[in-house]
Amino acid sequence: MLKRINWTLVCKVFAWVVCLSGTVVLMSFVRIKQKTVTCKNIKILIPGADNFIEREEIDAILVQSQGKLIGRQLEHINLEEIEKSIKANPYIAFATVYADMDGVIHIEIQQRQPILRVINSNDQDYYIDRNGLKMPVSANFTANVLVANGRIMEHFSGKVDTLITKLAGDLYKTALYIKKDTIWDAQIEQLYVNERNDIELIPRVGIQKIILGTADSLDIKMMNLLAFYKQAMPKVGWDTYKTINIKYTNQIVCEKNIVDTIALRAQIKKDAADSAAVKAIPVDSIIREEIKKQVTADKEENKTSTKKNK
Repeated sequence: MLKRINWTLVCKVFAWVVCLSGTVVLMSFVRIKQKTVTCKNIKILIPGADNFIEREEIDAILVQSQGKLIGRQLEHINLEEIEKSIKANPYIAFATVYADMDGVIHIEIQQRQPILRVINSNDQDYYIDRNGLKMPVSANFTANVLVANGRIMEHFSGKVDTLITKLAGDLYKTALYIKKDTIWDAQIEQLYVNERNDIELIPRVGIQKIILGTADSLDIKMMNLLAFYKQAMPKVGWDTYKTINIKYTNQIVCEKNIVDTIALRAQIKKDAADSAAVKAIPVDSIIREEIKKQVTADKEENKTSTKKNK
């Protein structure tokens, strides 16, 4: 009869009963301890370089939510209500509130991280954070992020909210892509939406506008632009082109600046002269040329290594 008993199962059940009993006893001890422990201190942790919210503002939220906390028994302090009140602040993405048996209340806060500041067509000013949520600007702190303006219809209600229009989503995707790439984060300083609803990138180096279009095939477009930067710009100069159009994934279309004497004479004589010459530069050829150079460099390096080995 004893052989039929599943002793493994019996041991597991016994272990679970012991653990459960221990948990109940511990919880009871904590409750009893809380009745005698008073709040002695409040520690607030707000990591990060952004300072949308200060310690004084958290203190004000605590007083408004629960009143004075120091000197009160922990069992009479609603930690969940405090956490809820802190999370209601539009600059706070996450908050954790807990108390230890020494009478210290710990508050850990994670601020929202803006990646784009938007000025829409109605002159409304707001941020878009890393999670793609709209958030208000602050009178206390200005984040060093990309600015987007122009023909942007995305409205802001004043509260944290999701993005509605595709254009706003494309601006967010573009800003997020630029932020993650060290080269473009250093080079692109502004996004602009023109009358055709095309997103334009405004660079720090060079006077040209970069017409992105939408955020569709963003990786390919930016890779094409980088190839163009590496190949064409060193040869022709950074101020040669008025616009660089990368909205088409199979080519880059550039519009040249004309500031030579012939153009000036033509203007003086009132002759009809084009202010710009449009030239299509196939991306494939630029990339092929870049690869060709890399292959040649690899061959030279291999030759040098072979000579050293001999």
